[in-house]
Amino acid sequence: MCFTAAASGGIFRAGAWYQDLKKPSWRPPGYLFGPVWLVLYIMIAVSAWRAWMAAEPGAETLPVAVFVLNMVLNAAWSALFFGMRRLGLALVDMGALWLSIVAMIVLYMPIDPLAGWLLVPYLAWVSFAFVLNMTMQRLNPASHFLGVTQ
Repeated sequence: MCFTAAASGGIFRAGAWYQDLKKPSWRPPGYLFGPVWLVLYIMIAVSAWRAWMAAEPGAETLPVAVFVLNMVLNAAWSALFFGMRRLGLALVDMGALWLSIVAMIVLYMPIDPLAGWLLVPYLAWVSFAFVLNMTMQRLNPASHFLGVTQ
């Protein structure tokens, strides 16, 4: 699942459209996103695996379902932001993604505390990315909620 979500970032890439967007001065350089996501996806996979393995028989359904939902929301962001160029919808998706990470942490902590703590950097990065996405939406008024008017 993590590989599939990560692949969406490779399928829907930043192109000339993205290069032309106004970006805040505090945006990290592009070369950092790949390594950060690599580490995060490894941590997410280990976290989900630990929670799945530590869950009581029959009690793993909800934690696994929330993980699957999280990966779908994660993959959808790249498609919405880069593929469809819908910054506003990508922001809504990221809000749902953020909530799913919180749900995973809440569900995983009682099962395996390390599984929960492994998700905290993911939550921090998505929180930062949410603010970045929101700022880019504001800086690029031609990109309205439903898409790009160009």
